[in-house]
Amino acid sequence: MNTRQLCGRPVRPIGLGCMNLSWAYGDPPPHEDKVRLLNEALDLGYDHLDTANIYGKGANEELLGDAVMHRRSEFLLASKTGIIVDGPRRGIDCSPEAIGSSLDASLKRLGADHIDLFYMHRFDPKVPVADSVGAMVRAIEAGKIGAYGVSEWSAAHVREAHAVHPMAAVQTEFSLWTRNVELGVLDATRELGIALVAFSPVARGALGGELKDPATLGDKDLRRSHPRFDSANWPHNRALIDQFDDLAQKNDLRPAQLALAWVLAQGDHVHAIPGTTDIDHMADNFAASDKTVPAEVLDRAGQLINQQSVRGHRYPEVMRSTIDTEDYA
Repeated sequence: MNTRQLCGRPVRPIGLGCMNLSWAYGDPPPHEDKVRLLNEALDLGYDHLDTANIYGKGANEELLGDAVMHRRSEFLLASKTGIIVDGPRRGIDCSPEAIGSSLDASLKRLGADHIDLFYMHRFDPKVPVADSVGAMVRAIEAGKIGAYGVSEWSAAHVREAHAVHPMAAVQTEFSLWTRNVELGVLDATRELGIALVAFSPVARGALGGELKDPATLGDKDLRRSHPRFDSANWPHNRALIDQFDDLAQKNDLRPAQLALAWVLAQGDHVHAIPGTTDIDHMADNFAASDKTVPAEVLDRAGQLINQQSVRGHRYPEVMRSTIDTEDYA
C-alpha cells in the first residue's frame, strides 16, 4: 500500500477534503448522501479527513461528528482555526485565547477528545508567531491535539514557527495551475521534514474533466468570483484544459487522476486532499495515488497547465490580502 508520513504515522497520500460537503461549491447534497460518502471513503481506504471550523460555520465539523466519529480510529483527523466569519465580522485571529476557545468549540462539534492535526488557517500579522505556536504547544501537552500545522503561510514564517516548535504540516493551494509553493514553501517543507498538504489539487474542479462552462455553477459557488473562471479568462483556460483532458484520455487516466499524480510527483512529502460530493469521483481520486504515470506524461501536463500558461489570479482581490504564501507579480 502506498503511504507517506503525516504527523508521524503512515497515511495514504490522497486524503479527503470535506469542505464542499457543507460549503463553498454550490448547494451541498442531502445529509444522508454526505454520511454515505464519508463512510464509503473510509471503506475504500481513505485515512485522512480534513475539515475546518469555518466550513459551513461549524456544520462540516458537526457532519464528521455525526457521520464517522464512531470510526475514529480509522483516520487522521485534521481541522483548522484562525479565520473569523461572524456576520459582518470577518478577519484573522490566531491569538492564544482565540486558538484555545476555537479548539474547544471544534472538539465539541466533532464529538471528539482530540484532533490529530490542527492548523492555523491563515497567518495573523497582529500576533507574534511564538505566541500562536505556544498556544498550539499547550494544546499538544494537554492532549487536545496531536500536532500543529499552518495554512497559506510564507516560507519565512513557516521557518520561524518551526524553530519555536516543530510543525507537522503546511497546507496550501497547489495544483498544475497554482504553483505559489514553488516560490519557497515547497523547498522549505522538504528541507525541514514537514509534510506539504495540497488543497484544491484538481484546480478547484477545472481539471476534473467535467466543468465546461462556469456559467452553470450555482449562485453561491465561490468560483464565480475567482478570476480564472470569469468570462474574460475562462475561454483561454478552457482551451488549455481541453488539451489536458485529451492527454489524460490518451493515457487511460481520468483528468483528475492526472492532475493528482502530477501534484504527488512534486515530492515524497507531498499529500493531496481533493474534495468532492460525488462518490464515483471520490473513488477515482483515491485510485490516483496508485497509478503509474510516465514521467514524460507528467512533464507534458506541467508544460501545458502552469502558472504562466493560465490566465487570471487564483483569488479575487479581496482575498489576496489574507494570503501570506509567496505570490507571483
